Amino acid sequence: MAVAASGFIRKPAISVHLDFSSVPLKFSCLKLPVSVSKPLVVMSVALSPPARTVESPPAGYRKNVGICLVSPCRKIFTASKIHVPDTWQMPQGGADEGEDLRNAAFRELREETGVTSAEFIAEIPNWLTYDFPREVKDKLNRKWRTSYKGQAQKWFLFKFTGKEEEINLLGDGTAKPEFKVWSWMLPEQVIEHAVYFKRPVYEHVIEQFNPYFVDEEKDSVKKIESAQDSSSGYS
Repeated sequence: MAVAASGFIRKPAISVHLDFSSVPLKFSCLKLPVSVSKPLVVMSVALSPPARTVESPPAGYRKNVGICLVSPCRKIFTASKIHVPDTWQMPQGGADEGEDLRNAAFRELREETGVTSAEFIAEIPNWLTYDFPREVKDKLNRKWRTSYKGQAQKWFLFKFTGKEEEINLLGDGTAKPEFKVWSWMLPEQVIEHAVYFKRPVYEHVIEQFNPYFVDEEKDSVKKIESAQDSSSGYS
């Protein structure tokens, strides 16, 4: 399903792009080069509990949608928050009452990144929840005039089908900008750069969407080559 833009405010584009392809990873369990053509084995961070999955948003949690936007080369769009230094995340945002969740995900993607060239691929059936740390909870609840404990998220996977010039961190002009810089990251880099209280959710999202990060054509070629080597006695 493709999304088309119409009737939105046009503003000068801001698209500050960082390249993380050569940045070394901090976690020792992830220092070995990881090919995007092979299935990813997610190594949990120490003291990081599994994400909580529920069938419906529990009371006290803000209903939210998360967007995993994947490039043709199987990397994930990740951006740094304007007012929170060194905090990187995938796009996300609140869903309005009665709003179709997939439509909400498209809307949030457009509002936060300006991206309209995106194709729906998959979604995680259950909701994922995380709690706000106390200082974050107090700040957000003052801003929203609410009393939320945390967020309950429904996650969607989209494939980016446009050109990078389309990415605009001012969004479509209908909402206040969220991000100051963006990058395409490998799945394990997305987990590494996530804020600690969101990391269990990110690990679960990456694990669930892992089959879509595999380059099936290249992987099939490697399997054939491996089988040929084995039959020739070179394994």
